Amino acid sequence: MKVLVINSGSSSIKYQLIDTKAGISLAKGLVDRIGLSNSSLKQSREDGHKINLFGEIFEHSQALEYILAALTSEKHGVIKSLDEIDAVGHRLVHGGEHFKASVLITDEVMDVLNECIDLAPLHNPPNIKGVQAARAHLGKTPMVGVFDTAFHSTMPDYAYIYGIPYELYKRYGIRRYGFHGTSHRYVSQEFARMYGKDISSLKLISCHLGNGASVAAVQYGKSVDTSMGFTPLEGLVMGTRSGDVDPGVILQIATKEDLDVSDLNNLLNKHGGMLGISGLSSDMRDIEEAMEKGDERAILAMNVYNYRLKKYIAAYAGAMGGVDGIIFTGGIGENGPITRKGALEGLEFMGIHVDDSLNESMIRGKQGEINPPDAPVKVTVIPTNEELVIALDTEAIVSKRFTE
Repeated sequence: MKVLVINSGSSSIKYQLIDTKAGISLAKGLVDRIGLSNSSLKQSREDGHKINLFGEIFEHSQALEYILAALTSEKHGVIKSLDEIDAVGHRLVHGGEHFKASVLITDEVMDVLNECIDLAPLHNPPNIKGVQAARAHLGKTPMVGVFDTAFHSTMPDYAYIYGIPYELYKRYGIRRYGFHGTSHRYVSQEFARMYGKDISSLKLISCHLGNGASVAAVQYGKSVDTSMGFTPLEGLVMGTRSGDVDPGVILQIATKEDLDVSDLNNLLNKHGGMLGISGLSSDMRDIEEAMEKGDERAILAMNVYNYRLKKYIAAYAGAMGGVDGIIFTGGIGENGPITRKGALEGLEFMGIHVDDSLNESMIRGKQGEINPPDAPVKVTVIPTNEELVIALDTEAIVSKRFTE
């Protein structure tokens, strides 16, 4: 089955056309700066052929029109007609408590998605625009929604309830939801496959580390806790997000700096994290370069980052009563030997060890373990593939629909 995977953001659409039978991406691309000047479409094929186009793309429906034209282009495309697209899989960020698994998109599902906008006001609206654009251009093609939050729907209530009046949870759905679920799910399953194990026998800690970052405790194939919460702001220190902060600090800052809710949201989401601590950059590569030159705040930022990550790893091992494997994924997780080593130093008493040589060599899309051969806990680097998960979920749901 050929599945078009769409990840629609506020001013961009990432996409891949995946052949699920072969397990390969026939083409992948990005439409960027939608509604802004100098819009662009970049696409690369499985054979290495690339195109880079510039123009004026005013809204998401027009962007999808460009994408479909690129995919069917006689010179640059990979299919001859849109009829070859068997299904569309959409990455959807927030399904609230309504969606605990991927679903076939219907009018009723769209209604519920709109009801969830309050839970993810920055993410759900552009996700919905992507679905609407696809339905406009590929109306007869079945479509599936795959939710970031769904994998974490297996968390027990004591892991997702906050220490606030229970009525606020019931009234507004304020609870821990977690994100990056598709990534945590993929790498956990891939870990089990690597070692020929049944995932239902494993206790794993998955670390998805990018500009946004989260840790998940995956016990016997199910998420039982995760560091991101009601929003993607909670948990680890990230590129520009603060991560865990005493609520009293927020109240104090608001009072001292005379900030309103919008100001606070901007401060914690866009000016915190590695950028806020270092005063330099949100990019880990810039932080590491400054560290090498002895920049004290860059060193501090890295120490804070690694320490926060170490605490979550140790906490989740405790929550599960042990750990069989630790997984690093995402841009930093896959390419950050300094972070991997720094986050695991001091956890040797738990059976967690890192082989420095293996750790240093594990970059640029490589997959494998970085622990010594006799280490009780396997520490692995696994490049994530969220698009493949979305495509396979889409195939499974669409195939089931046609057989019922």
